Amino acid sequence: MARTAVVPKTIEYPESDGLPMAENDFQLRTMTYAIEALDNHFRTRSDVYVSGDLFLYHEENNNTARVAPDVFVVFGVPSHRRRTYLLWQEGKAPDFVMEVSSPSTYQADQGSKRDIYAKIGVPEYWLYDPTGDYLVPCLQGFRLVGGQYAPIPVRDDGALTGRSEVLALELRLYPDDRFRFHNPASGQDLLSLQEAEAAREALETQLRQLERRLQRAGEGHADLGTGR
Repeated sequence: MARTAVVPKTIEYPESDGLPMAENDFQLRTMTYAIEALDNHFRTRSDVYVSGDLFLYHEENNNTARVAPDVFVVFGVPSHRRRTYLLWQEGKAPDFVMEVSSPSTYQADQGSKRDIYAKIGVPEYWLYDPTGDYLVPCLQGFRLVGGQYAPIPVRDDGALTGRSEVLALELRLYPDDRFRFHNPASGQDLLSLQEAEAAREALETQLRQLERRLQRAGEGHADLGTGR
């Protein structure tokens, strides 16, 4: 008697759960800035992937084993766009994860999500509370040591500042509540796309003004040479 072949059931890994990216403007603006600034910072690296609010599935054939980091960076994988991040296919966990506290996520950020990130081997985990309602201090970092997260020192040097070793950047919270990534090598804060565009336009305006001044100065010298 012939046996009917059993076709393995295909496991689907959904891209969305139908929930909004962020719950409030404080969370949304922080996430948008962080993703844009880091993506722009690493734009010349084809082996660095920057994303956020993307489902990361961490157990093959189990589509309930997932988490959606607000911001994350992975070194050593292609920088192309993805629909989801399948850990077993990519071959490595994110190197940097940051969660931005919100009313419905802050408890998981400090509990179940933190446990998942430690389990899959995320070297650095950061928490930032843009409203100051859930964390003291508002900016906290953790480094994976022996399978457990140990606090990363955060100092107050006029801004609340912690250093990310994996990014070679600082995370800064200024007194006016601006959150920024800071590049110690250049001494500059990373800009969002909007800020970078505004800076580019301002530089182009300055160059045009300089060209006009040089042109007028050249015309003035020409007039003196002809005796006019």
